[in-house]
Amino acid sequence: MSDLNGSANEYERIRRRIASAKTVVVKIGSSSLTKPSGHIDAEKIERFAAGVAALATPEMRIVVVSSGAIAAGFGPLGFSDRPKDVSTAQAAASVGQGIIMSCYEKAFAKHGYKVGQILITAADTVRPEQYRNVQRTLNRLLDLKTVPIVNENDALASNEIRFGDNDRLSALVANIVRADALILLTDVDGLYTAPPTEPQAKKIKFVPDVLKIIEKVNAGGTGTNRGTGGMITKLEAARVAAVSGIPAVLARAEDIAPALAGDAVGTFFAPIKSRGTFRRLWIGFASYPYGAYVADDGAAKAVLSGRASLLSAGVSGVKGEFSAGDPVWIEDKNGNKIAKGLSGFDSEEVGRTLGLSTAALREKLGEEYAHPLVHRDNLVLLSKSAADKQAA
Repeated sequence: MSDLNGSANEYERIRRRIASAKTVVVKIGSSSLTKPSGHIDAEKIERFAAGVAALATPEMRIVVVSSGAIAAGFGPLGFSDRPKDVSTAQAAASVGQGIIMSCYEKAFAKHGYKVGQILITAADTVRPEQYRNVQRTLNRLLDLKTVPIVNENDALASNEIRFGDNDRLSALVANIVRADALILLTDVDGLYTAPPTEPQAKKIKFVPDVLKIIEKVNAGGTGTNRGTGGMITKLEAARVAAVSGIPAVLARAEDIAPALAGDAVGTFFAPIKSRGTFRRLWIGFASYPYGAYVADDGAAKAVLSGRASLLSAGVSGVKGEFSAGDPVWIEDKNGNKIAKGLSGFDSEEVGRTLGLSTAALREKLGEEYAHPLVHRDNLVLLSKSAADKQAA
């Protein structure tokens, strides 16, 4: 798999780009913050804060996405393992979040930094108004030279709608603050071709295209008894960052300082396209679709070309209930999700438009109906590789 290491010149360029980043999102997981017993390890948090402070400059804006609330809380509540039921996990998060924030406040204060707590639920990113509220708060904290400590609000989040792990959340936060780099910290020293415990596993220093590597690497397990993440979720976070124009580094927590410096530690992921507009980033990664349009073969092919809107003439069905402006899936006739977009109509009024051309809509229903169900400016393909596969 040596082809996955990419060119030396590109590798050096990405390392320099990380080192010169002005806005950085750093994600650290539960296993890097706690003792084997599950209790929070204040010394680990102090070492992490020291590592961040060692490389930070007065101009640098740093956001920390921190796991560990449930892991920190279940020990003090008398549980030997991470709770499995939702209500107990939420109670543990409520206890643990205060413990973690106290540790962060003390650790960063030693280096002259203030911290602020931001707890986010998936519902906070469903609509653009809420998304912008999160963006404004984070940017104001950064302007005030404060380090936001971001976590999913596990005390209130349900299993039905949640980020599920802080790897994905960190990539979304990187989009929200328009970060120059994403640092993913874990308990292994990078990405391997197989789980590091396997003899044939080889470390990958550089990934020029994360979309290709996801299909080739055996990333192994899905986390520890103290967290919900795993290598798969970290690859997904790197994917979101890459297609958003943000370079990423996957490294051990103790290597935070060299990772920020762009030193040759961990695995570096190159961005694979220029950063998109705020609107497209929100549609693609933060929006939560309420329903779906089912496109026929011709419409699906047109959408996958990246140059066409979704028109009523090419839609055979509607799923779910939604309002104009809500995010929706676009599916092909086999149920494959090919894109996300913002609906131009309420679901209840779409039925009478299906199968009609724009001219027929104008003639039968009036000018207000003669526009796309999803305009191409409000439409994002799920991934380039998926689009290419579907269009073939």
